[in-house]
Amino acid sequence: MSSPVDEFSAAQAVAASTDFAELKVGEAGLFWNEFRPADGACRIWHWHDQQARCLTPDGFSVRSRVYEYGGGSFCLGGDGVLFVNEQDQQVYTQALNSVTPRPLTHRPECRYGDLQWHTGQVLAVEERSGKPVEHRLVILGESTREVLAEGADFYASPTLSNDGTRLAWVEWDRPAQPWTRTRLMQRQRDSSGAWGPARCVTGTDESLQQPRFDAQGRLYCLSDRNGFWQPWGEVDGQWQALPAEPADHAGAPWQLGASSWLAIGPQSYLASWFEDGFAKLGLRTPGNPVEHFASAYTRFRSLAMDAEHLYAIAASPISPPAVVAIDRNSHQVRVVAGGAEVLPAQRISLPQPIRYSSAGETAHGFFYKAVDGQGPAPLVVFIHGGPTSACYPVLDPRIQYWTQRGFAVADLNYRGSSGYGRAYRQALHLRWGECDVQDACAAVVHLAGKGLIDARKAFIRGGSAGGYTTLCALAFHDVFRAGASLYGVSDPVALGRATHKFEGDYLDWLIGDPQQDAERYQQRTPLLHASAIKVPVIFFQGELDAVVVPEQTRSMLAALKANGIEAEGHFYPGERHGLRNAQNLAHALEEEWKFYCRVLGR
Repeated sequence: MSSPVDEFSAAQAVAASTDFAELKVGEAGLFWNEFRPADGACRIWHWHDQQARCLTPDGFSVRSRVYEYGGGSFCLGGDGVLFVNEQDQQVYTQALNSVTPRPLTHRPECRYGDLQWHTGQVLAVEERSGKPVEHRLVILGESTREVLAEGADFYASPTLSNDGTRLAWVEWDRPAQPWTRTRLMQRQRDSSGAWGPARCVTGTDESLQQPRFDAQGRLYCLSDRNGFWQPWGEVDGQWQALPAEPADHAGAPWQLGASSWLAIGPQSYLASWFEDGFAKLGLRTPGNPVEHFASAYTRFRSLAMDAEHLYAIAASPISPPAVVAIDRNSHQVRVVAGGAEVLPAQRISLPQPIRYSSAGETAHGFFYKAVDGQGPAPLVVFIHGGPTSACYPVLDPRIQYWTQRGFAVADLNYRGSSGYGRAYRQALHLRWGECDVQDACAAVVHLAGKGLIDARKAFIRGGSAGGYTTLCALAFHDVFRAGASLYGVSDPVALGRATHKFEGDYLDWLIGDPQQDAERYQQRTPLLHASAIKVPVIFFQGELDAVVVPEQTRSMLAALKANGIEAEGHFYPGERHGLRNAQNLAHALEEEWKFYCRVLGR
């Protein structure tokens, strides 16, 4: 079946999915990590004197796998960069005038992430394989390694004050997750250079992330103690909330190395926050109104700044992610990398925020109209992974791929998503497979009631945790014509047995204890209710997936086929949790579209 929209193929949609991460600025210029689907590699780029060049040579890819989701994969060093090489997970150092990286670590049993440089050494989260898997904070030098913190189950965000006398970090213990309950810790260095004992600064029933020191050495951190992730810090000798918008100033910390805010001075900071799902960027200083920047963009990541510019990875409803430099005086925005036109602006379907009732509560999302559609359109409901993650109102080439073909899209931030406060995020506690599924079904009813979509032609798709929601919706509700599970969970109990340490207790929080709440698991396990699925399902799975192992998907696929249900599976050698290879991504997107077309009899 050929595509009716030749000007925007699946391959083009994938090619337009170049992304950026981990923006850094220093005396040598601006640096970022760039992912290009063409070869699936991540490379460091350097921008200086109005020119950009790639630093990462062939054979290297800059990506950490700590906690499986990685993050904080490079930092700026004294005369270059230090980075985690994806293949062996070791730290390498590379001078700006050299094309040959040199290994700094030689510990094949360890992974590294959340790199931070300070006076000739690298702070890092170290993950040591074994039974059990162990995590520590370490500081690495030439042929040296010092343990700075150990004993907790997990660590994140090590940071030093400018003078090097104070070390702060976030830690947490099982069964907590980083978005449920963590501790902010610190150590003080005495005049001899020795570190004093670790002390807990704060950490009750709150989630803390992204600790920062200002230029004077005062400590700050984001806390959701008051209902949203907002800046708190040392003010007049007290730990207290800083003036802030009543909104989340960060997303859920699935990855290390996030930078959604920067502390500047007493009650002065640069930050991004969410309003009804749309991000704002502003500078707050005492006694002044918030100074807003780059209002055309609706998501900001990896904030950085110097004396003249603010920097961010930014995206908008009409432009893909870009590295931008914003003049602090004129507010003029310059695109340094990315942001290339994907489609003519008049062909782009724009996100419309939706807020709707679901089981007596409120759910959120974004609706995209079908381009050139006549009358109520068929609908594809997008379910993000996580599930404590979020979707954002920015240009997603995958969504535009569907809208160009006459499908409307509902991209949902179901209850449990981040970006709407702690209570909304915590709503998923023990209710995974219930309230997220209710929200997916209620979105169809809501949009059909407004005459925007044809409820008889609704489809649902999701990856990872979103695949679980998809399969539950198909098994327990008669709403959707078909669905797609991309490396999705079909058997939560099996997932709990096979998953990694970072998510080792997550299912207990989402559903309950597998032994004590066995009946609840039985009720919410799609594999056990495969006979209840009466509509076609298509599956996509990486063969090297360590989060949702391929056997789960094969079992679900076999169960549906045994029941006479149209089911199709595509398995990709070399892919892990989440497809990365451009050819595989394009293949999956096009096969999913063809599958729905067959269901609709097109």
